[in-house]
Amino acid sequence: MRNFILFIRRFFNFILFLVLEIVCIVLIAHTKTLQGNDITSSANRMTGLMYQKQNDVVYYFGLRRMNDSLLNENARLREKISTINSIEVVKDSTVHRVVAPADSTHVVRYADYIYHTARVINNSVSSANNFITINRGSSTGIERNMAVISGNGVVGRVVHVSKNFASILSVLSVEQKVSAKLKDGTYGYVTWDEKKPDVMLMRDVSQQIKVKAGDSIFTTSYSFFPADVLIGTVFNIETIKKNNLQLLYLRPSTNFRNLQYVYVVENKLGAERKQIEDSAKIK
Repeated sequence: MRNFILFIRRFFNFILFLVLEIVCIVLIAHTKTLQGNDITSSANRMTGLMYQKQNDVVYYFGLRRMNDSLLNENARLREKISTINSIEVVKDSTVHRVVAPADSTHVVRYADYIYHTARVINNSVSSANNFITINRGSSTGIERNMAVISGNGVVGRVVHVSKNFASILSVLSVEQKVSAKLKDGTYGYVTWDEKKPDVMLMRDVSQQIKVKAGDSIFTTSYSFFPADVLIGTVFNIETIKKNNLQLLYLRPSTNFRNLQYVYVVENKLGAERKQIEDSAKIK
C-alpha cells in the first residue's frame, strides 16, 4: 500500500493530465461538432479493426473443422449424384417412367458407392511405388482394394488397413495400372512414367482415334475405380513409328504434391462382382 501511495505521489501530475485528457475526449465525442464526429469515427474504425483481427484468428483455428465439414458435405453430394445417375429408366409403351422397386419385372438400382472422407497424414511422390497414409481404418469401414479419389480425380487403391489407419498405393506407382477411356469411349490403360513424377502415359492408342491436347481421360467401370472419374488431361501426343500407334502424355488431375483430403470409395456390390468374376476364371 505504501508503494502504491508513493507511486501516485510521484506521478500525480501525469496521471491527472491523462484523466483530464480522457474526460475531454469523451465530452467532445458526445457532442455533434466536427471534432466529436471525427473522434467517434476513429473509435469505430479501431473497434472494427480489433473485431476483424479477432475474427481472423478464430477463422484460422476453425479452418480444420470447416474443411472436415465441407469434405463430409461433398461426400454426401457425391452419393446423391451417384444415386441419380444409377437409377435405371425404362421405356413404357406410352410413357417414360421410373419403375418402382416393387415391380416384379424390373429393378431400380440405387447408388452402388459410399464415400468415406479421410485426411492425408503422409505422402510420397518420388519413389518407384508411392504410398499415401490416411487417418481412417477398419474401425470406420475402410477395407483393402477400395478405390481412393480426390476432389479432382483418381488417387489410388487401399492396400493395407489397421484399426485407425490405411495405406494407399498411389497411381504414381509402377505397379498400378488404371483402366481408362477417351472421350469417344475408346478403352486402354494408363500407367505412370516413373522418370517424371507429374506425367502419366496412355499407350497403344490407334492413329484412327482423333486425340488432341487438352482432351480428358476418365476411368472405366472395368477397374476398382468408379466410372468417369477424371484421370488427367492430354498435353502431348507421340506417334510410335514401329507399330504406328499413339502414345499419350497426361497431366494427372490430382495434385499429389499438395494432397490433403481424399475420399475412400466403398463399392457396395464389389464383393459380389469379385466373387462372380473369380468363379468364371476357375471354369
